[in-house]
Amino acid sequence: MWTVRRLILALALAAAAASAAPGAPGFAQTCDTPSGFAVPRFVSLAYDEAAGRAGPSADHPIRWMYVRRGLPVEIIAETPDWRRVRDPDGELVWMHRRLLSGRRAVAAREPAALRARPDEDASMIAEIEPGAFLWLERCRGGWCRLEADGRRGWAPASAFWGVYGEEAEPSLTLEGARDPCYRSAVQTAQPDPAAQDASPAR
Repeated sequence: MWTVRRLILALALAAAAASAAPGAPGFAQTCDTPSGFAVPRFVSLAYDEAAGRAGPSADHPIRWMYVRRGLPVEIIAETPDWRRVRDPDGELVWMHRRLLSGRRAVAAREPAALRARPDEDASMIAEIEPGAFLWLERCRGGWCRLEADGRRGWAPASAFWGVYGEEAEPSLTLEGARDPCYRSAVQTAQPDPAAQDASPAR
């Protein structure tokens, strides 16, 4: 579905991918990390080409070459310079932190409508097709505010990969001040203090 990567080495990671459902944390969230940010957490690719390697160094072979800036991925482990990430298909690779942006994005898993307000009766701005990528601004009450091609609106959080269960929960409002390690669209706008370049590497 995602058609955003080129196979370099045909090394299957089926067992690892099956151990945790895509987008669902496979272990408890922690902030005791080299970056100081929560693990797991969602980020996105900062460049049009990003190498996903077999291990946390440039000496490891490339397993996948990703060719889509803004692709949402989930960081599930990290070292000071490398991030273990899961892509929307469940594949696991290592990426250098400079290849990643703290700006969050989502991938549509099913058809959805982008609406003017977080309400099923609100006017529709655009139709969202499965496989579409949109920038995530924030979530509240089971809805997420998204942006794509200059259009902004709201869509059900449950329709997207790149959103955690608590963000899709209708009874919660995920906005405003939170614990410094809290996973949210607001929190991920902060730059990584370990980053050395201008992009918000995560």
